[in-house]
Amino acid sequence: MTDAHSALITNDAVVLGLLAVILGFIFKTSHSNNAAFQKFYKYVPALLLCYFLPSLLNTFGIVDGHSSNVYFVASRYLLPACLILLTISIDLKAILNLGPKALIMFLTGTMGIVIGGPLAILVMSAVYPEAVGGHGPDAVWRGMTTIAGSWIGGGANQASMKEMFEVGGDIFSAMVTVDVIVANLWMAVLLLMAANHKAIDAKTGADTRAIEELKERVEKYHAEHARMPTLNDYMTIIAIAFGITGLAHFCADFLGPFFGANFP
Repeated sequence: MTDAHSALITNDAVVLGLLAVILGFIFKTSHSNNAAFQKFYKYVPALLLCYFLPSLLNTFGIVDGHSSNVYFVASRYLLPACLILLTISIDLKAILNLGPKALIMFLTGTMGIVIGGPLAILVMSAVYPEAVGGHGPDAVWRGMTTIAGSWIGGGANQASMKEMFEVGGDIFSAMVTVDVIVANLWMAVLLLMAANHKAIDAKTGADTRAIEELKERVEKYHAEHARMPTLNDYMTIIAIAFGITGLAHFCADFLGPFFGANFP
């Protein structure tokens, strides 16, 4: 663990700027037309680097994650704002219109992920107990919650699980690596299946009319309403995201002590 006084950079403004530069470099190069970058990102997922490179700053003593307030600010203010923007764009009516079969499929996949984690730990505990141990923040079960969160709701949900279950940095880094590698392998399978979906649907007798209709509606809506965002649009987005985040913190100041006193 890096000592706060021995860290090379202790100014949080510098830390935030450094993180922004690293993430900007990753996204810029991952979309570059340069042959070397394209070949590199063909095998190394950009998302993995977004987690891996910043972790090196702490590993090599450049910054100290425990004494810095950057993560506290990001997890308490930026993360809730992202979750708000993520959820308000969900078209619940369109999802319901997919019919019971699609909803059952989605719920089955979700339950499979939630139940699969504990089952995997149970099986491994019988085969190789040392692999599923750990204590406190670095307990393996805590790390598994972040993978479940990622596979159900993406990176923002994964970060929420990290906060909720107080997951340690070491086990979280390992789980992020597992998450990205497995996700990319499964993505390759999905892409292969997607390229041959008509033949697969024909063989299985799947009725995809509702999905095709939804896809057409989404494409039509996007074509009719797509536009370049203006400063007014960005300010509206910021107002909604951080306004609701502020309201949530305001309510939490009352609800937190209430539940703590009455339902400990």
